Amino acid sequence: MLEEYRITGRRAADIAGSIERAVGTGELEPGRPLPPVRELAERLGVNPHTVAAAYRVLRERGVVETAGRRGTRIRPRPQTTARDLIRVDAPPGVRDVSQGNPDPALLPPLAGAFAAAAALADAHPVLYGESPVEPELARRARSAFDADGVPPGPVAVASGSLDAIERVLAAHLRAGDAVAVEDPGWAALLDLVPALGLRTVPVRVDDEGPLPDAVARALRGGARALVVTDRAQNPLGGAVGGERAHALRAVLADHPQVLLIEDDHGHGITGLPLHPLATAAGNWALVRSVAKAYGPDLRLAVLTGDAVTLDRLSGRQRLGPGWVSRLQQRAVVHLWSSGAVRPSAVAAAYDTRRTALIAALAERGVPALGRTGMNVWVPVRDETGAVARLLHAGWAVAPGAAFRIEAPPGIRITVSGLGEDETGRLADAVAAALGPAPARRYD
Repeated sequence: MLEEYRITGRRAADIAGSIERAVGTGELEPGRPLPPVRELAERLGVNPHTVAAAYRVLRERGVVETAGRRGTRIRPRPQTTARDLIRVDAPPGVRDVSQGNPDPALLPPLAGAFAAAAALADAHPVLYGESPVEPELARRARSAFDADGVPPGPVAVASGSLDAIERVLAAHLRAGDAVAVEDPGWAALLDLVPALGLRTVPVRVDDEGPLPDAVARALRGGARALVVTDRAQNPLGGAVGGERAHALRAVLADHPQVLLIEDDHGHGITGLPLHPLATAAGNWALVRSVAKAYGPDLRLAVLTGDAVTLDRLSGRQRLGPGWVSRLQQRAVVHLWSSGAVRPSAVAAAYDTRRTALIAALAERGVPALGRTGMNVWVPVRDETGAVARLLHAGWAVAPGAAFRIEAPPGIRITVSGLGEDETGRLADAVAAALGPAPARRYD
């Protein structure tokens, strides 16, 4: 075992560092088992508690996992090799449709919003000890939640969706707990969970969201939290409809101890209604980021949830960054109140581009998914080959491996900036990259 690499160190930090460096360089491959604690302790001449502490550090960093009698092994996708490294760099002359960014032309101008916020800050500066949430932001956010049928709860502000989700998970879970996540799903979340020392449990999804039977299996198997994307699911583009929401609520009702986190980042870029899964009972949170609708650099998300969850989140936030800049919050309030944001027009633009590409692919015998949002998912058999052939043809797409755990391979195409004149050419290139139609069967 591990003949090619010799673990070194006398202290827990040194042993953990030796293993983590080897994972980073590829000397210890994903899935590789590590020696039992006592065996490695004897080899290194240290106390078994020292090795156990090193393994614990590695679990908390998302580098290794412990699977009962199978022992400790390098995670299939350790945090050391983050999913954002699984990408295609578009060389000059290659059209990049891989990034998942909104169309800059559909983002509202920010100069006026920040000028108005700055003027208000000059007149009424925010000082230490004041509320971390801009009162008008909280009022408008809560009103929007109420209109969408989200249960009552306080409002908090975080630095984007991922920051909010991390804080909610940390408020309830401990290292080693399992989190049910969508598969395929948001790459950043699939990295975050193991980085927190938690275990991912994949749940299959379709264009209506997570499959109820898959969620039920995950929760029966001990998952202590479930993260669901309500609309514009990344990368599949799914949206939870009324019937699916009803079925998922029934599953969750059988597991009242499970923490529910809903990510509604599609708010403002999709015209489909929200069907929230949360009820007034249990621990839950619903998060809305402004990144896709107003610009990724705003780094702001509003969230609501049960009182215990929001109290824990806000308490921990006070001991860290304290609050998200009220100047920033006031700028978002200005965007909401000034009419500079036109959600229906933005949603219509993305719908037009997405449906046009799906239709063009269907005409060429290529099935694709994308019910909402700005991405289209194309199932493929040979993911690496398809990505390489498209790159050679002048198109950079996102490899599905960045978004998958156990789900079959695919590629993600971002349509946000796709011109009408490009749709047919891209569909031709995808069809050519996938080969003859009989080879495109996807089981």
